[in-house]
Amino acid sequence: MNFRRGIRSLALPAVCGALLCSTLGATTALDFIPLSIDGKPAPLAIYRGKVLLIVNVAGRSIFSEQYAALEALYQKYKDQGLVILAFPSDDFGKEEPDANDAIKQFAASKYKITFPLFAKVALSGEHIAPLFQFLMDKQANAATGGPIRWNFTKFLVDREGKVVARFEPDVTPDSPEIAVAIEKALHGDKDKREGDRASVLHPAIRVLCARTRDFPRNVS
Repeated sequence: MNFRRGIRSLALPAVCGALLCSTLGATTALDFIPLSIDGKPAPLAIYRGKVLLIVNVAGRSIFSEQYAALEALYQKYKDQGLVILAFPSDDFGKEEPDANDAIKQFAASKYKITFPLFAKVALSGEHIAPLFQFLMDKQANAATGGPIRWNFTKFLVDREGKVVARFEPDVTPDSPEIAVAIEKALHGDKDKREGDRASVLHPAIRVLCARTRDFPRNVS
């Protein structure tokens, strides 16, 4: 299926153009408290300092095999600071009709996922989950906002909670473009800090070398 062409024939979900009161004041993805798959509040603030890949998932989608690729991606990068957050939804094609307990069991038994799974959410209509309302809002995220068109849309969030990239469902988790974006989010700040330190050290090293050359070699 060519997602980008095929999706044009599908109705897009209605999305409010401005933040509602549920997202008022939110400036990052870390400001939200969704429910875990077990129904308990799960503040995303606990992931500050991590790189997040937020995905809306479904167990009966043509993209459901991406569960396995997401787990492989998580295993590859989790020790470097990546966390994948999966949010089931039944809004697109009725591809996730099950309740949370069944979704949890399905994801664990069939795909052996170990990354965090959250309670089922609405992504269209009047009751859009606040986190996804924020992710889709063009005012909050000009480069990555806009309606979610289908299951397995992916939002990449940096260590400070800013949305830095978006990937449509037909961009698979093992694609080079996702790997490049994740590695940049994981290591970009580190590389910049190291570069900044190097730019400070280099002049000092040059001065030290110059002084060493001028230092008397024979001292009686």
